[in-house]
Amino acid sequence: MDKRLIAERFAKARGTYDREARVQQQVAERMMRLVLQHTGGDAFRFRNVVEFGCGTGSYSSLLLHTLKPDTLLLNDLCPEMEECVRNLPDTGHFPKAELSAGNTDIRFVPGDAEELEFPASTDLMTSCSTLQWFTDPAAFFARCHRFLKPGGILAFTTFGPSNMHEIRTLTGHGLEYLSLDEVRQLVATHFDVRYAAEEVVSLPFAEPTAVLRHLKLTGVTGTEKRMWTRGRLQAFCEDYIHRFAQTDGKVTLTYHPIYIIAQNKSL
Repeated sequence: MDKRLIAERFAKARGTYDREARVQQQVAERMMRLVLQHTGGDAFRFRNVVEFGCGTGSYSSLLLHTLKPDTLLLNDLCPEMEECVRNLPDTGHFPKAELSAGNTDIRFVPGDAEELEFPASTDLMTSCSTLQWFTDPAAFFARCHRFLKPGGILAFTTFGPSNMHEIRTLTGHGLEYLSLDEVRQLVATHFDVRYAAEEVVSLPFAEPTAVLRHLKLTGVTGTEKRMWTRGRLQAFCEDYIHRFAQTDGKVTLTYHPIYIIAQNKSL
């Protein structure tokens, strides 16, 4: 896993991510509803919140306006994402000297979430569409157990084995995704799993080059290092149409979101 390359690709796409990442936005909205539904419906119980892998801040905005926490620590591998979360939707522009909205103290900390020390006694550690990039999820869940207070909530989404299977089939490149059962088992070591579910979403595109453009504009090309020559691109498009074309002539790209909500066991 080349995290330097991953950070570079996401940093380059930060200006186009929100427009292109339709599935990720839908996942974030559903995650916020599920957090309330499966933690008693009391938004105000979450006074201290950590979001790892905040990206451009679409989920961060939902956390801020729905939960209205006392503190919201935002983390991302890309330092450049700080400029995105300085202008969370509907909050106005934060002064450069400080990140604040209402009574919430917002802090951005860049770095690899698998290595950072997060605040102890956190009420909620959460993330959307990030964990699939982690090298050792099991070790990270163990660290979350330590950072969260007893009874605190770990809530995240990741992606399962069917995610972007079209790209992996045709290029041989892609992430090694865990299944829902595998993720649930890793989490259950330190947490009581309250909710675990998955879904499959297919996005239609007019042609294979539109799929590649979509991936580039969302930054999710961090495992691909080969150059796209004219010959390679032509072969890719022909194979994509042959294998994945629909009856209307369009092609699809599959997303496979996984949702997990778990409560921290006593230390």
